[in-house]
Amino acid sequence: MLMAVLLFASQPPIIIAHRGSSAERPEHTLAAYERAIDQGSDYIEPDLVISKDGVLIARHENEISGTTDVAARPEFADRKATKTIDGDKITGWFTEDFTLAELKTLRAKERLPLIRSASKAFDGLYEIPTLAEIGALVKEKSKGRKRPIGMYPETKHPTYFRGIGLPLEEPLLKELSAQKLRRGYPIFIQSFEIDNLKALRKQTKWPLVQLIDADASAAKLTSDEGLKEIKKYADGIGVAKDLVIARENGNLGKPTGLVARAHRLGLKVHVWTFRPENPFLPKNLVNNPEEEIRQFLATGIDGLFADLPGMVVAVRDGKK
Repeated sequence: MLMAVLLFASQPPIIIAHRGSSAERPEHTLAAYERAIDQGSDYIEPDLVISKDGVLIARHENEISGTTDVAARPEFADRKATKTIDGDKITGWFTEDFTLAELKTLRAKERLPLIRSASKAFDGLYEIPTLAEIGALVKEKSKGRKRPIGMYPETKHPTYFRGIGLPLEEPLLKELSAQKLRRGYPIFIQSFEIDNLKALRKQTKWPLVQLIDADASAAKLTSDEGLKEIKKYADGIGVAKDLVIARENGNLGKPTGLVARAHRLGLKVHVWTFRPENPFLPKNLVNNPEEEIRQFLATGIDGLFADLPGMVVAVRDGKK
């Protein structure tokens, strides 16, 4: 644990592979994570949901029709359901209605096929990985390195899952312990839910990160008082890009000052998400994703979530 804390304190801006190298491979697959590691990522980010039999797996959401072939599998047609998740009514297929063995029969597919046609070419090749399998990959790929690969898991919809008797927190901490990742492997645990992080703070010394979207709740959370409250239970904030550099008429504007205010309280600032494709870029930086990265690095941020981590590593290291 001591090594993890030291790494947390002394890192230059870290590159966090957002769902793996998700601009090049279907997200949250071992292939996406491995490619991200090979490109120089400091951390990989598995979003965690859970199976019917209580196994943590990596998917961005528990509704999986957009990232797997479940909708095309006639044997699972009767699993289609409509549920209310965190206030939103959603229709589809949900991980908590499948055992791990059933989920392992599914195959991942590209979530944004019209934008990421190269990644779509890998549809149907990869399984849904478990947290245990991701941990094994991290340990294997860390062999012979001066610094081990870090993991940056996110608990997805933890209140919802606890409400249906499938809590995420205890299995997460148990798996990290079973993998012995506590011995020198850098870890951050992130969540949008405040109560989830407060509960985790009582159970672990791993660094915790409060996620903040650029929505109606952002003003309160990123105010000076809001940041002071976050500091009581978390070690950093993971914020949407617009909260660090606002867009003005679709163009990248000026820094908001959030980074400096968070740093004064001792909070790290990690920013999401850097994507290379033009639909995600500011109008004044179309075809120039590298410049967007440079401008954010200039604000003094401590880390970046990236869909194409190799490019961000190159910019950070002055190779682009």
